Amino acid sequence: MEEIDSRIDEILAQGKKPGPMDKVLLARHPKRPKINQYIDYLFTNFFEQKGDFLGKEDGSIFGGIALFHGMPVTVLGHRKGNDLQENIACNFGMPGPEGYRKALRMMTQAEKFGRPIITFIDTPGAYPGIEAEMYGQSQAIARNLAAMSSMQVPIIAIVTGEGSSGGALAIGVANKVFMLEHAVYSILSPEGFSSILWNDASRKEEASEVMKLTADDLLKFGVIDEIIPEPIGGAHRAPTIVFERIDQLLCRELKTLCAKSGSELARSRYQKFRTMDEQFRVME
Repeated sequence: MEEIDSRIDEILAQGKKPGPMDKVLLARHPKRPKINQYIDYLFTNFFEQKGDFLGKEDGSIFGGIALFHGMPVTVLGHRKGNDLQENIACNFGMPGPEGYRKALRMMTQAEKFGRPIITFIDTPGAYPGIEAEMYGQSQAIARNLAAMSSMQVPIIAIVTGEGSSGGALAIGVANKVFMLEHAVYSILSPEGFSSILWNDASRKEEASEVMKLTADDLLKFGVIDEIIPEPIGGAHRAPTIVFERIDQLLCRELKTLCAKSGSELARSRYQKFRTMDEQFRVME
């Protein structure tokens, strides 16, 4: 933790900007604000919802019903924990199929009662274990993607830390997608990318350059809609500043999105991701 901060301070002292791998380290910083902190600051009357009605409770997805400046909303996201004990209880923020089914249950309920949905993305990816695959990991993620694409309520997603693979996208099909300045959003980790592409995990820094996983890269490609600036040195150094900026952003975006009809919200969200897919096909 101190090593990460020292590295960033040294870079800033030289008048440089953190590179892609530096941002990966910042996105993983143990002190980076967690979903429970965002919920505590931004929302009131939070009521946690648990379970998927089919299997066990998955602590790596956290969410429920709350009020945002008096407006009923459903808020959910990945939970990592603040220490080793909590990390283990939350499976280090890697949900299994039960977690994604729980997320879908909350979102389906939100649509039924006309509540906007706000998601916070921060995960190394969906849990890749045998048990998760046995109990329908890929199907759970696919169902979320399909359901979110046609929901007739506003959906806003914010990438606050790591956003890796389908584990992130499973709660990221939104009308508006935002990223914190030092968050990352990609198909997998730089270590995994370099292991697969070059059979050498030590080339992770090179991989992070190739992957174009920073907020600046993704804004340029149209994957996200806006970057949320962070305090100098990262969100963990002055989290209240980040909370206030997100509060202002949500006030602005919910006002705009809530003025649209359900069919218009679903159509624009679907078109947003279809257009993105077509653009990347052309690039290939």
